[in-house]
Amino acid sequence: MDLTLLIFILLPVAAVSYKVVMPSEVWFKMGDRRTLTCSMRSCPGEVKFSWTSLEDKPLFATVDNKHAESLLIFESVMKNHENTVVCKATCGKDSKQATAAIKVYSFQRNPVIIGNEHMILGEENILTCEVSHVYPSEYLEVKLLYEDKVLVSKEGEEDGTDSLKISHTFQPSSEDDGKEITCRASLNVEDIPHDERTKKTSGHLRVLSAPHNLRMSGLTAVSLGSSLTLTCEAEGSPELEFTWTALKPDGQSVEIGKRREMSIPNVTLSDAGVYQCEVSNNLGRQTDNVSVVVQAPPMNTIIEASQQTVLMEGESISIFCKSDGVPVDRVVLRRMLDSRTTELKSSVGSETSFTFESVKVSDSGFYECTAFNKFGSQSASLNLTVEAYLLEVELQPSDAIVAESGSSLTLSCNASGCPQPTFTWKSLGNLPNRGLIKTDGLLSKLFLDPVEVEDEGTYICEVTCGSAAKSKQTKVNVFSFPTSPVVESPGPSLEGEMIRLTCTVLDVFPTNFFRIVWTDGEGELHSESGMLSSHLQNLTSVLSYHVEAKDQDKLMTCKVLLDMNGVPTAQTVKTASTALSVHYPPRGTRITVIPQGELKEGESVSISCLSDSVPVGRVELIRVVDGIETELMARDGVETLVILTPLELGDSGLYVCKASNRHGSESDSVEIKVKAPPRNTTVEVFPSSEVQEGQNITICCNSVSFPPPAVVLRKLDSESVIYSPDGVFQLINLTANDTGMYQVNVTNDLGYETEIFIIHVMEKRFVSPPSWTDFITPAICLGATAALVGIMVYLWRDRKKGSYDLTKCNPDTV
Repeated sequence: MDLTLLIFILLPVAAVSYKVVMPSEVWFKMGDRRTLTCSMRSCPGEVKFSWTSLEDKPLFATVDNKHAESLLIFESVMKNHENTVVCKATCGKDSKQATAAIKVYSFQRNPVIIGNEHMILGEENILTCEVSHVYPSEYLEVKLLYEDKVLVSKEGEEDGTDSLKISHTFQPSSEDDGKEITCRASLNVEDIPHDERTKKTSGHLRVLSAPHNLRMSGLTAVSLGSSLTLTCEAEGSPELEFTWTALKPDGQSVEIGKRREMSIPNVTLSDAGVYQCEVSNNLGRQTDNVSVVVQAPPMNTIIEASQQTVLMEGESISIFCKSDGVPVDRVVLRRMLDSRTTELKSSVGSETSFTFESVKVSDSGFYECTAFNKFGSQSASLNLTVEAYLLEVELQPSDAIVAESGSSLTLSCNASGCPQPTFTWKSLGNLPNRGLIKTDGLLSKLFLDPVEVEDEGTYICEVTCGSAAKSKQTKVNVFSFPTSPVVESPGPSLEGEMIRLTCTVLDVFPTNFFRIVWTDGEGELHSESGMLSSHLQNLTSVLSYHVEAKDQDKLMTCKVLLDMNGVPTAQTVKTASTALSVHYPPRGTRITVIPQGELKEGESVSISCLSDSVPVGRVELIRVVDGIETELMARDGVETLVILTPLELGDSGLYVCKASNRHGSESDSVEIKVKAPPRNTTVEVFPSSEVQEGQNITICCNSVSFPPPAVVLRKLDSESVIYSPDGVFQLINLTANDTGMYQVNVTNDLGYETEIFIIHVMEKRFVSPPSWTDFITPAICLGATAALVGIMVYLWRDRKKGSYDLTKCNPDTV
């Protein structure tokens, strides 16, 4: 063929040029369903399309191919759809491609204004505007406006956040109440619809204040029986609450109303006093007081004596006259005898008094107190009686006395009916005269300080007044119980031994009233009583006890009881205790895994080892894998803890808890299996992913997981799938129809992982391409053989109780 003919044949082919049509950049709104269209026109045959991502992530979209165009469909646009994609169109043997940048935006919510509803008058308040759920935030601009004036503005930054907040410090005046405040947000992206670029929110300022300018009005001096009205006024916002309270002289307060106006229709004397008006809202409170006086004749007039009104000759007494119900001008104190009145004292004001330094029988009679003011008068009286002396003697304490040795005891003898009595102290028996005697007028005291055991006996107080004489006597009993008992223990002992516990209580008296009781918390073990003695003694009790393992930490108590009438209850019982210490080898050793059940790679697990032994020994936590022991933790004590985080497949194995002390050892164990979904999946194609028609290829999939995964190979535009137990697939006698994208899915019961790759089969001229069925049958045969091999590998690897790796290919055998 000559050159001219060759040019003539190739010229029409060179003249045809195809072009892929697709926008270079698109903006999609998050949440919308959007479509990216890629088309090739003027192709006489069917156009084949393929989509790929230039970024390291999947497309997250579905593809709908038509005759001359292909649609990349996003059902609900999300942030991870931002990508740079390539559309490749093939018309016959001619392929063209175009690139598009997919941008995503979100601007769904109006700005939110905070702080405008509660502005405090005269204080610095914070106005805040916040815009959230915005993307991309670096294009966002927010402005806060007072009416038409911009208070503050701010632009977003590329910091990964989806919100922007601006704040402004504002000190309002009363004129700012009700003024408009606006927050306007703009997403400055040219390619999004104009009506979606700006959002704004408006509100009004509400200026609040605490109560102020409090004013009170009304009469403050009223007559008895009239009406009283008081009014309270104030300014403030929000709404004010009024509370009227009566302040009592004793410091108490009584709430009487919750209105601006307080009224009392029929005033009594008890209504006089101080009234307080309190005005409040949630910002503060203000109070003011007013004093109300009730005008009335004298009331509450009283006459009283400084002591009882029946006196003995020579005694002193004061008579008091006062009136405190209402203001009083003058009070008069008089004595009335045989229809005659004698004025004793008159005073200006509300009170007066008169004192008799030494009363006589003739001072007996009625005494009257009269109070006067301009509204009237009121009187009160009392009867005063003066008698001659009658001698009486009183000894305290009058009953038998129980005194503790070392304490202080005072016997008081009081005489009455005689102005100058004479006292004499005596004792029955041969008691030593150790007491100190002090006499003062009508009272004589005998001091025993300190009380001793020898002071026990009967004491007599004898009083004479001229020819008259009287006496009283009392019995003094002494006890000594100064300290708690002391228990002596032999210390730690082995179970099965017999031990002796000793309990001693020092310096007790009287010993025949004492009893020692041994208890163990469950009941009484032994008791014994003291013998009669006339002096201080020490009491001792010995308990023999057979120790068992269950007695560990058992509390052995020695209780000493004093059974003597009159002794304070708190001093009749004293105890001492000791805890038994029993030694034994480790027991109850156990290992605990939390959480229990299935453990997955990446989780955390705590393994605790707990044992009981006395004395405390050593606890070890060991991992055993293939007969090799690894010590994870060891410490002195009864427990230890190891936390494995994050779990790895290599952490599977037998875990042993071993506890020991000088008396023996004990162990417990548990087996742990760690599971993990497929990861680190890789795909290799041998000899190459680009081959000639008729060649065979081997696809090798490698992954790490436990339990072992199932591996599936699928051509993305075909429904047929191939399963492999070992991750090896063989495609035989490939044709051009086998060109395309393939997906390997590696799955176990914890998850899956996929890998996508492309196989390109180049055509041979004039050779009819083989069909898919030409290599399915050989592949199935090879797959069955590989499955048998994979099962044997799985059974071998299952014994490892750890990770599972898919079989790796050997390229030399392909």
